Amino acid sequence: MDPDNKVIALEGRLKDCHNVVTLGVKTNFNQYSSVERHKIRQAEKIYYPSSFYAELFDTIGKKTFPSYHTYKFVQDKIKQSALFDLLNIPHPRTRVYYGKRQKSRIPEHFNYPFIAKVPRGSALGRGVFLIHNSEELDRYLERSHPAYIQEYHCIDRDIRVVVIGKRIVHAYWRLNPPHEFRSNVALGGRISLDTIPEPALALALHTARSCGWDDVGIDLCAGNGQYMVLEANMKYGKEGFRAAGINYSVLMERLIEDGDI
Repeated sequence: MDPDNKVIALEGRLKDCHNVVTLGVKTNFNQYSSVERHKIRQAEKIYYPSSFYAELFDTIGKKTFPSYHTYKFVQDKIKQSALFDLLNIPHPRTRVYYGKRQKSRIPEHFNYPFIAKVPRGSALGRGVFLIHNSEELDRYLERSHPAYIQEYHCIDRDIRVVVIGKRIVHAYWRLNPPHEFRSNVALGGRISLDTIPEPALALALHTARSCGWDDVGIDLCAGNGQYMVLEANMKYGKEGFRAAGINYSVLMERLIEDGDI
């Protein structure tokens, strides 16, 4: 491919794609070479610009993939839950508590056990806790400000649906390891390629489109007689693609060439 026809990316997500030039994320824009700065300025769209540059590009009207709307919700469970409530997207009952007075009332609103999460910046399931009693709650409150509390549904699996552009590109089950309430692959969860129910797929696609997210892994579970969205992961792993024999880089190359992203 002619180098001049390659698209420009900053973050390394597409570094193995043959139709992409990855420039890296520089702390200061003037650290890019004059040629690189020209390419960035002239590009119709920048791929994986990073949260920092996505905001700058949005300000000047330059398109990005993922969208700026997607970047605004990266690893921010508080914003995600608020958006789900606003859009009436089904998800587990959730409340956020600030300050000692609010936090003291958590047991009035939630019965043990319940889920407590580190609301910002956590990933791979490591910031998620199952709280059984007041002692465990106290330990969680010592480390998390604010407190993000969610009702617990006793499930042994959940669903990951990956939406890229405007369509679903992959979906799979994540099965909890023994004696574990979390299904994250990083914590020993297993991937199953059994058929995903259509209502779950429809909810995931509806969620991504309604929220303006065009590169996201939507996690869902069944509870209260319906499918619910647990959270959105904009930095999802590729294990599910590998398990299904999907070459992620080739997939992204094709989506770019076809103008889907």
